[in-house]
Amino acid sequence: MSVLALRLAGPLQSWGASARFARRTTETAPTKSGVIGLLAAAQGRDRTADLTDLAALSFAVRIDQAGTRIRDFQTARHGDTGKAMPVSERFYLADAVFVAAVAGENDLIHALHDAVQAPTYLPFLGRRSCPPQGPIDLGTRDGSDPAAALRNEPWQAAQWHQKRHRRNAFVTLHMLSESAGDNPLGTALRDQPLSFAPTHRRYALRNIISTTVDVPNPHCRPDQRPNHTGRTVLVPRHNPEALLTPLPPQPPLDGHACT
Repeated sequence: MSVLALRLAGPLQSWGASARFARRTTETAPTKSGVIGLLAAAQGRDRTADLTDLAALSFAVRIDQAGTRIRDFQTARHGDTGKAMPVSERFYLADAVFVAAVAGENDLIHALHDAVQAPTYLPFLGRRSCPPQGPIDLGTRDGSDPAAALRNEPWQAAQWHQKRHRRNAFVTLHMLSESAGDNPLGTALRDQPLSFAPTHRRYALRNIISTTVDVPNPHCRPDQRPNHTGRTVLVPRHNPEALLTPLPPQPPLDGHACT
């Protein structure tokens, strides 16, 4: 068994688990159906291809940089009649970074690893208008638990975001993983892909649990802070005991002992 890790970062991302007419929302983290679709596209699979092997992969995702939720309005006209279509409301995550991991049989994971390094179709982050920022491949690891692999993965947030937390040696990140069995603490999400066929897309419910993990901050500078000019200065460590140290005896001013 092996684990494939992916860095999902870009100016915009959108991972919808449901759509209501002209309103297209996004989840706070990549969905399993979205990541499986990305991997299927990288392998060049047709939308009507069998997804049984990919859907059976174990899946987990870590929120390294939550980003900002934004809303966009889109207008369109019918290609044949020219009639104006209803205004659609679409939501995105801006400046977000996630680390997703899938686990499965060695042959399949290594085939997916080769595919993301040289994809047949361009990977996108939930929607075709959301290309990734740089390579998404983080390599493979031995193991069968994607959540365990994410606990040991270095923090993948942007450097400017890491520097914002430079006074923290460790940061706490949220992680979503599949629960084993019928875990009453889990949350059901309809993002288990069954078919990507355009005429009949189908998804099943999947039970997920939310946990946290502490990871080191490579840009930690606990003794530095910016001064009023914007430059970083060294701040001495606070030592409250220094004020409690008794002063040495001082001689009288006239050179004679006080009576």
